[in-house]
Amino acid sequence: MDIRHLQYITEIVRHNSFTKAAEALHLTQPTISKIVKNLENELGVEVFVREGRHIKLTAAGETIVSHAGPILQLFDGLEAALHDLTYLNTGSIRLGIPPMAGSSFFPQVIKKFREQYPNIAIKMMENGAKRIEESLSEGILDVGVALWPIDEVLFDSFTLVEDRLKVILPPAHPLADREQIRLAELAGERFILFNSDFALHDRIISECRTVGFDPHIVYESSQWDFIGEMVGADLGIAMLPETMCRQLNPGKVRAAVLTDPVIPWRLDMAWRREGYMSHAAREWIKFTKELFIHAARR
Repeated sequence: MDIRHLQYITEIVRHNSFTKAAEALHLTQPTISKIVKNLENELGVEVFVREGRHIKLTAAGETIVSHAGPILQLFDGLEAALHDLTYLNTGSIRLGIPPMAGSSFFPQVIKKFREQYPNIAIKMMENGAKRIEESLSEGILDVGVALWPIDEVLFDSFTLVEDRLKVILPPAHPLADREQIRLAELAGERFILFNSDFALHDRIISECRTVGFDPHIVYESSQWDFIGEMVGADLGIAMLPETMCRQLNPGKVRAAVLTDPVIPWRLDMAWRREGYMSHAAREWIKFTKELFIHAARR
């Protein structure tokens, strides 16, 4: 068994398919099947059980996969470290950005970074803050934008932006002309939330329960602008950061300050405290920290 076998098995599990794993690895399906079969013969165990079109790990396969993740992370770290020692002016950054933060804050940041470091590639993963934190902890991402509060034992971070949630309502809603709305006043409303990959999903539900009710959730989405459009179509009410509310069409929705409680919305640039950090990722952290601190002082 060598490192390639662990990579192949991990890809098969990730895609739940020999064919898709072969495509991702730029191999043919018969080739990857033969490699796995040879490994099974070498080890004297079955790694996968094939049930028609479906595949399932055996107990031996599960043991291999449970050890493969840390080994592959260490191997990737070794490759990255050697690459940095050889090519200090090149590299790549695996960056996680939530959809809300991407369009509002990062196009110009990425442009300025590329102008200064044209040979560093940025590989972006767009997902909810909760999923980004998971990917950071698993070593899938180097740095990512996470929603505060974050695990300060596991992650180091700095603040990008501080904001608060507002309630958005259709113009004909009885509360639409209010400047402030208490959370308890929304007990009977239909809620449109971000989906469960987003930290705001759980936070809003938790705050509603704190004031005495379970929100009636009618729709979930990963796109803040789509949520705004659904509110404008009178499908429910929602909560968005004030930064996002300013970009919504005031002819379609109204926005009011949420009180009792105030729900903060703070974005942090986060990365793991432990483990290898590439030269490129360190440069990204330094560059963006200086940029956002300078912007906050203006």
